[in-house]
Amino acid sequence: MRAGSLDRRVQFLRAQTVDDGYQNRPGVFAPHGTRIWAAREFIRDAERYAASTVGVDAVARFTVRYSSFTAGITHKDRLTCEGRTYGITGIKELGRRVGFEITASEVRE
Repeated sequence: MRAGSLDRRVQFLRAQTVDDGYQNRPGVFAPHGTRIWAAREFIRDAERYAASTVGVDAVARFTVRYSSFTAGITHKDRLTCEGRTYGITGIKELGRRVGFEITASEVRE
C-alpha cells in the first residue's frame, strides 16, 4: 500500500453505551481513537446498479493501513471524512496485516 494514495484523514466514531438501569443500549456517537490516513474512492453508479443498491446516498470505499486499532473497527462504528459521516457496511482485509477496505454509505442525520 503506497503512502501517497492515503491522502485523507478520517475519524472513526463509536456509539457510547448508555445504561438506563434496565438494559445497555447504544447512545450518541463520539470520536474513537485518533484521526488516521486513508484513501477514499466513491463507488460508481454502474457498480451500485449491478449490486441493486442504487440510491441518493454517497457510497465510498476507504482503504486504511493495518494496525491494532483498525483491526478493532466493526460495522457498528461510523467514520467521518471531510465533513461527511458514513455508516460502515462492510470491512474486508487486504492481505495479511496489510490493510482494510471499508465500504461505507453516507448517513443523513
